[in-house]
Amino acid sequence: MTKTPFFIFIRVHQQQKDRLILKRETILQKLSQFKHRQSYIYAMEFVLLCTAKTDSKEIKALCDVYEKRLKHYCRFRIEEISTPKIQDAKKLSQKEGELILERIQTADTCILLDELGKEMNSEGFSVFVQKQLNTGAKRCFFVIGGPFGFSEAVRARADGKISLSQMTFTHQMIRLFFTEQLYRAFTILKNEPYHHNG
Repeated sequence: MTKTPFFIFIRVHQQQKDRLILKRETILQKLSQFKHRQSYIYAMEFVLLCTAKTDSKEIKALCDVYEKRLKHYCRFRIEEISTPKIQDAKKLSQKEGELILERIQTADTCILLDELGKEMNSEGFSVFVQKQLNTGAKRCFFVIGGPFGFSEAVRARADGKISLSQMTFTHQMIRLFFTEQLYRAFTILKNEPYHHNG
């Protein structure tokens, strides 16, 4: 019987050990990637597109609170478009419209936050959000218009319109109200104890 030299045995054993370590690291890396992909409950990305920047630190801080909470459910972000320095109302609306449409792709869903849109309560809005999720679109834009409303081109592109209230609010307040309502909608869909009906 031929004996295997001891140094060869050690060498083979070390190679097997190295392969096991490499295999373990590969598995852990894949698990980490899978965990990252599963960090959102819903695949759709929601974007709140604003035609002006907020200069209120308090409102921004409150929006940040709900943005962080929304990360448990979906990808969400607020995009801002700098307001063009144009005095004429019609030309300003048209320019804002061009800037809005540059951000929105053909496959995206576009919903206008408009005073002429459909009003609904929080439960109704959660149903509306679920319908958007069911479309299979990758991104859903909710758009806040400028001081003179939306251009005809933007209205023609829109897939729907909703109204948060018959009252008039600043664009800064609207972004806060909407962000909170979107978070509330997801808690309703998941039957979580944030929203209390009646």
